Amino acid sequence: MRPLEFGWYLPTHGDTTAYGVAAAEVAGSPELCERVVEAAEKAGFEYLLIPVGSTCWEAWISGAFMAARSQKIKPLIAARPGYINPVLLAKMISTFDQMSGGRICVNLIAGQNESEVVAEGVRYAKEERYALMEEEVWILKALWTTRGPLNFKGAFHTISGAHIRPRPRQQPYPKFYLGGGSRQAWELSAKHSDVHLFWGDLPERIAANISEIRELARVHGRQDEIGFGMRLQVICRENEGDAWEAADTLVRNASERQKEERRTLYSNSVANQRVQQLAQEHGDLLLPHLWAGITRVRPGAGIAVVGNPAQCASTLQQFIDAGCHSFCLSGYLHDEEAERFGRLIRPILVANNRGRLAA
Repeated sequence: MRPLEFGWYLPTHGDTTAYGVAAAEVAGSPELCERVVEAAEKAGFEYLLIPVGSTCWEAWISGAFMAARSQKIKPLIAARPGYINPVLLAKMISTFDQMSGGRICVNLIAGQNESEVVAEGVRYAKEERYALMEEEVWILKALWTTRGPLNFKGAFHTISGAHIRPRPRQQPYPKFYLGGGSRQAWELSAKHSDVHLFWGDLPERIAANISEIRELARVHGRQDEIGFGMRLQVICRENEGDAWEAADTLVRNASERQKEERRTLYSNSVANQRVQQLAQEHGDLLLPHLWAGITRVRPGAGIAVVGNPAQCASTLQQFIDAGCHSFCLSGYLHDEEAERFGRLIRPILVANNRGRLAA
């Protein structure tokens, strides 16, 4: 079985303990980022998701600075189709990999917020972006592994005699992650991803999805190469009642503007549609400690594991047993929740999964 790995989230856009309450907000800043990275690294998280979006700080610059201020954690940074020339992007990633001592992972994102894509000047529709991303991933991998100049002619790019230095430190190249619920996302993961990340869902649905994507990967001889993970929130307290109070506090004062953004942003994302569907069908509780309440106030990763340490660990274990080995987590406040995860939940997972997770 694959070793378990855990990643954390860097809230460059700011943090909060209560949506809609100004006094609870923490503005994005270098100091906030440093606190979160320090807490995540001390808690044993292996990778750090750097977000993209109009409210977020630029991901490559933020990730580079945070890599320089840490020792072990690997920034997971987005390669978005149509944003950066793939030859330049290949050189950026390999340079980052060398400069950081082999600490970079690549997050493949195509199905993002359409209004932001248009505002940022990317002219491709979602379906075209997936086709473009597949072409660009192929170019990245070829540039990192081909000896001699690379020539390529595709639907979107024509390259003549390209070569880059340095080559990546990680061999043959850094790991690729992709999160998505559409068929296009699944097929791209089947061809290229090291880890396919699901947004929150029920464990039995995740197990079925894993089987289906693994069969897609079998066509490419990658059924044993691809791994699977979950993108989830965590709200853990030593007392269960305190955890549920923190969860309620997080969402009960959300503004109508925030709720409207939740309804409209990422409306064409299949993964986001599934999260919203779960909340409509099951209400706030999908399982006794799997809570959909955050879907009221934010799009995307709105499913949270809530409870005391044993309850949170038990809920995560259900996804481990379903076939997931990677968990990209976040929680409010992000430095404090990372510390609680490392102190309270991780030791239980270590004990229950001996040999798969470093103590």
